[in-house]
Amino acid sequence: MSEFLVKPDFPYCKGCGHHQVARNTVRALEALERRPLDVVLVTDIGCQGIVDRNFATHTVHGLHGRSVALGSGIAMALPSDKEVVVFIGDGGATIGLQHLLEAARLNVNVTVVVHNNMLYGMTGGQPSGLTPHGFRTVITREGSPYPHHDICQLVHQAGAPYARRILGLGDFSGALEEALAVEGFALVEVLELCTSHALKMNPDLRLRQLAEEAGYEPGVWTGEERPAFELSDGASHESLVEPERVRETEVHDDSPLQDRFSLILGGSAGEGAQRAAELLVEAAMASGLHATKKGSYPVTVGVGFSTAEVILSRDPILYHGIAEPDAVMITSDDGLAHNWERIEAMKSGSVWIDESLEAPETGADVRVRDFRGRAGARNAAIYSLLTMVGETEVITPEALIGVIRQSSIAEYVPEQLLKEAGS
Repeated sequence: MSEFLVKPDFPYCKGCGHHQVARNTVRALEALERRPLDVVLVTDIGCQGIVDRNFATHTVHGLHGRSVALGSGIAMALPSDKEVVVFIGDGGATIGLQHLLEAARLNVNVTVVVHNNMLYGMTGGQPSGLTPHGFRTVITREGSPYPHHDICQLVHQAGAPYARRILGLGDFSGALEEALAVEGFALVEVLELCTSHALKMNPDLRLRQLAEEAGYEPGVWTGEERPAFELSDGASHESLVEPERVRETEVHDDSPLQDRFSLILGGSAGEGAQRAAELLVEAAMASGLHATKKGSYPVTVGVGFSTAEVILSRDPILYHGIAEPDAVMITSDDGLAHNWERIEAMKSGSVWIDESLEAPETGADVRVRDFRGRAGARNAAIYSLLTMVGETEVITPEALIGVIRQSSIAEYVPEQLLKEAGS
């Protein structure tokens, strides 16, 4: 039992080569006299990833193919005397190939161990990008018709100072020890055969034979020695959550709101719904309230709906969630379509809607207003909020008008519109 392990029995199938990878990784770390809490083991989805519960090191478990990206981010934030070891399978390695190439190109200080059993073992034995030509799997029963990627050559060409391919037999801890000692990026590809799927589909196959026939020859690829990647100005960045970095809002008005008020503003992309909601939040804070805002819009941010959710409260807001809003402002077809079901579900509250639109059946009080005709598409969202605060007095119209006049969009909002709202 090693100090690197909390339990000695690995959770792999009997005879799986993953056992050997885990054991030899432990031996290599011990040989280098590393301490468990100076090591971070990063895994992801796949058979290799279920071993992290065995290790007494720090462990991080991520999404399929993303362990190299996670490990790289961790390594960038740690001092060089810490060890980041990344476990990934052949499926994950090809899913996350760009992460591998970028980590090699930047020479990030990680050691990547690729468990290459040449198929997706966890999901039933399908071929991966490292399945060699002729290798039989559950969906290539006559043998894979395509050649495999050479992962060692790829990272070598991307700039890795060290890449190595070995057979996953016996004691190969020396190879892992050599990789762990590299300054910067190192990759070790361990060839294995999956006992549950590969041997069933390729019953007469032996690992050494496969390596020879498929061109999976063991070897070492070394590149130019260079310093490991470091964030050039990382030390100069101040914490974003330190008190001195929090922008203070001067309270110069007072809101009559005594409890909590939630609202939804629905419009179209490019018509200022998000900025209008942010200005409302600023005005609410300047009126002594707590406020949160969340935006929602399609991936194609320049088209479609744009919905903003805002909560105003006299007390601190510990969770931004709106089960049923107190108010909804709708300024366009896009905003209405996106919020139709929420409006239908309202049993109380108020809905302000542009007169060009037809409101759904709802238990809320519907208030029809001419937002787009009076203010134009660009200022309809601002005008809807000015209308709402004027009719509800959750904050004073003067508080919102003052924030608008000091904002970057002040020159685009007609002064006459602000005077009408304040009168």
